[in-house]
Amino acid sequence: MQRHVADPYVQRAKALGYRSRAAFKLIEIDARDRLFAAGQIVVDLGAAPGGWSQVAAERTGARGRVVAIDLLDMTPIPGVSFIHGDFTAEPVLRELEQALGGRPVDLVLSDLSPNLSGVAATDQARSIALAERAAEFAAAHLGAGGALLVKTFQGVGFPALLGQVRASFERVVSRKPEASRSRSSEMYLLARAPRR
Repeated sequence: MQRHVADPYVQRAKALGYRSRAAFKLIEIDARDRLFAAGQIVVDLGAAPGGWSQVAAERTGARGRVVAIDLLDMTPIPGVSFIHGDFTAEPVLRELEQALGGRPVDLVLSDLSPNLSGVAATDQARSIALAERAAEFAAAHLGAGGALLVKTFQGVGFPALLGQVRASFERVVSRKPEASRSRSSEMYLLARAPRR
């Protein structure tokens, strides 16, 4: 707990009004890869507590649309529509489609993490499964020039996930932002232009 409170990214998040230190991971990747543009349609999977949704709303502006989805409740964010539920469930997908009003998605964000059990092999398998589902969701909902940014962890199952994402998108790169904790095997895959 003390290490968390002393974390400079936690302190910066608090000072700037971001809900989590994770906002800086997205900000850093955006600075390098230019994820956002004004007026984009963005879907944030596993959005709670909302740090990534805050960044997305800021960067897409008043003409943009950000739809956040999570199993957990999330305090409202100006410019963000929130759907409470599992993004793979049919009723949630129908609600998403209504929120989008028939417009294609420009960017899918996924900082999803499973509830950790403390058993490394189990947690890795759950994490990879979530990333796979996020990639499937993105491939089905993105417009032709859309992009997916998805969190994953290096380890068992990662090569298969990477193969799946490469089969579904034209260009795939990996990113390890400085805001990620150095001891973490966390990394992000940025995939662009879904194959049709």
